[in-house]
Amino acid sequence: MSSDALSNLMHEERRFPPTEEFAADAVAKADLYDDAAKDRLGFWEEQARRLDWDTPWDEALQWDPPYAKWFVGGKLNVAVNCVDRHVDAGNGDRVAFHWQGDPADDKRTITYRDLQKLVNQTANALTELGVKAGDPVAVYMPMIPETVATLLACARIGAPHTVVFAGFSADALASRIQDADARVVVTADGQFRRGEPASLKPNVDEAVDKCPDVRNVLVVRRTGGDVTWNDDRDLWWHDVVDRQSDEHEAQAFDSEHPLFILYTSGTTAKPKGILHTTGGYLTQAAYTHRNVFDLKPDTDVYWCAADIGWVTGHSYIVYGPLANGATSVMYEGVPHPGDKDRWWKLIEEHKVSILYTAPTTIRTYMKWGPEPLQQHDLSSLRVLGSVGEPINPEAWMWYREHVGGGKAPIVDTWWQTETGAIMISPLPGVTATKPGSAMRPLPGIGADVVDDQGKPVPNGGGGYLVLTEPWPAMLRGIWGDDERYKETYWSKFPDMYFAGDGAKKDDDGDLWLLGRVDDVMNVSGHRISTTEVESALVSHLKVAEAAVVGATDPTTGQGIVAFVILRGSAADEGDSTVQELRQHVAKEIGPIARPRQILVVAELPKTRSGKIMRRLLRDVAEHREVGDVTTLADSTVMNLISEGLDKGSAKDED
Repeated sequence: MSSDALSNLMHEERRFPPTEEFAADAVAKADLYDDAAKDRLGFWEEQARRLDWDTPWDEALQWDPPYAKWFVGGKLNVAVNCVDRHVDAGNGDRVAFHWQGDPADDKRTITYRDLQKLVNQTANALTELGVKAGDPVAVYMPMIPETVATLLACARIGAPHTVVFAGFSADALASRIQDADARVVVTADGQFRRGEPASLKPNVDEAVDKCPDVRNVLVVRRTGGDVTWNDDRDLWWHDVVDRQSDEHEAQAFDSEHPLFILYTSGTTAKPKGILHTTGGYLTQAAYTHRNVFDLKPDTDVYWCAADIGWVTGHSYIVYGPLANGATSVMYEGVPHPGDKDRWWKLIEEHKVSILYTAPTTIRTYMKWGPEPLQQHDLSSLRVLGSVGEPINPEAWMWYREHVGGGKAPIVDTWWQTETGAIMISPLPGVTATKPGSAMRPLPGIGADVVDDQGKPVPNGGGGYLVLTEPWPAMLRGIWGDDERYKETYWSKFPDMYFAGDGAKKDDDGDLWLLGRVDDVMNVSGHRISTTEVESALVSHLKVAEAAVVGATDPTTGQGIVAFVILRGSAADEGDSTVQELRQHVAKEIGPIARPRQILVVAELPKTRSGKIMRRLLRDVAEHREVGDVTTLADSTVMNLISEGLDKGSAKDED
């Protein structure tokens, strides 16, 4: 990871300080860093006091590596903090969600008072179904308001939820139900994808057939399609929830009471059930949402364009925004070529002021060009966020210029399912940002880049990203597998959490994320980051998007295989463009990084949340059978890519 190649990119000279006007009115000021440095635990206690606690804590932190307990002895209720206290404060008529379904005419406006009633009814329904505090509930649902209500209802009664992305296969769902030992599953008959209904209930039926301990499946009628029904097990949401009282007396739970289990997907190994608890998680989710996005809940309209099935949806669609009393947009659909300006219509209609999305989505819009944006008034946008993977400087600049009108600050955030909340990010009223850099750890967070021996690297060096201090939203373990928790996160460096990501410090000490360490390719003994090669490719004017993987090579150990989407007419230029791109990478990084093969593709395999599924591209590059594609937004993409590679497109001619 400390290869010289890491120093060849990211000498970024551009700086974008906040305007004086933005800085003067910003939520976060520069002294936040000083306050946290002087008294880190006192700083986190101050953030926790912004929540409503039924019982104050006795001790801020108990740290017995690798296990942490935060706000020990304190008790609170997450749902009360996210809903009831806003209603009690007189904000019941404030909009919690402007919900937009995938069909254009499908809209709902849900106030905090509406949400309170729905959460209470759902909590009463789950209680009627025998769910008690401590009983995990599996949730396999689309992006609809009932999903938010289900999560909050679980939190209200102390039942940890495990959300399974509603694009996962029946086998993936079954394995998570079994591992969590969930006895109740909440789902929908289907969802709308790209304007068409897609069934969910058949996957649930197949999964539950393998889970004999599941006693009830609660089903929201979303698409109205025909479903197979088991009268002994299946229940319609409208039959059970709608008849419940909209009053529910919430009880407080210990700060360390389990809030949710969220499984990180694995290709071969058993998925890891990441456990998050109550007080520390909500404290950091609310703190980061408020400060990173400069939230002003009285006036802002916030849109996190992720899916609730991922941790971004948990922390920045549900818990963080609602804890802060925010008004959010929630959208069922995904960007697709048949509706290129749908997002911009929504931003214009609701006057969205804060947008949080993934770099892959930004690059998709880059590929489509700025014209769909130019038809709409996006002047309400004042803060832009990026999440999910490193963002290359070209996409960062396009985001700023075309979406942010050349003025909105960009917060490029690094964090993980395991961290629970944002860890590294600019503060928009404080930081002079650099295109492509996540900049510095947030106040209260300890992070560094270390070498193989665990020693901090100097400015200009690359290595492993580690977290050096316990943080409130940190995972409390892997559900049911303490040894795997210790081995996975704490065995590489003593008393430091190893995130699995590579990073570089630039000459100023600012951080550049390089993606997963296992996405580092070993080419003739040189360790080269896939992110580094992707950034080099996308820096070429003809490239809209790129994904790079390492494939076994009999000569070099691994060869670099790149998949690129070209802009406009460049797609018609054939092999001349491909050879031009190979030379461009060699010039930017060095000859050792010249891709062995470049395949021009129309699309890349992406999940609904916008992440590129590089493992599938690795399967193609290795000529293996392509793995599970059920998480993809469009599963047909892999067929087109495989066919293109089989034709021997653009192989190394040297």
